[in-house]
Amino acid sequence: MTPIRLIAIALLSLLPFALLAQGAQVGFGALQADPDAPVEVTADNLTVNQNDGTALFTGNVIVGQGEMRLSAPRVLVVYAEDRSEIARLEARGGVTLVSGEEAAEGESADYDVEAGVIVMTGNVMLTQGGSALTADKMVADINEGTATMTGRVKTVLQTSGSTQ
Repeated sequence: MTPIRLIAIALLSLLPFALLAQGAQVGFGALQADPDAPVEVTADNLTVNQNDGTALFTGNVIVGQGEMRLSAPRVLVVYAEDRSEIARLEARGGVTLVSGEEAAEGESADYDVEAGVIVMTGNVMLTQGGSALTADKMVADINEGTATMTGRVKTVLQTSGSTQ
């Protein structure tokens, strides 16, 4: 084995540890996300609270915005103070977020609609093609098409000699 190949293998073997220590920034949903598109929600049940400006959707909840889809057993929609638009969505109970070919799963997700930021927590797994990343938390900026994974980030890197 050549010295250059040994150095390359050594550097590649350290990469997962760098991801574990610092978190990782990855692309997410850049082409499919449209934070200005209307938000469509379907569910089995709806409870509206006029006093605090919320709507609780339960049972097979699917939230769509442009090409992005979020599904969860429970989603709380919080409206802006003037009730004219959605301020944020709080999804709980096992959440799946899909944008094009990318998907993320976690225990909960909070979507700040105005900022275009989704924070997923609890055993988050992001899949992109044949690659997968896991972490405690993912912050996705759908305006920028980026995501940052933090808290025990782990990935398996495929080499050219690896079989899939």
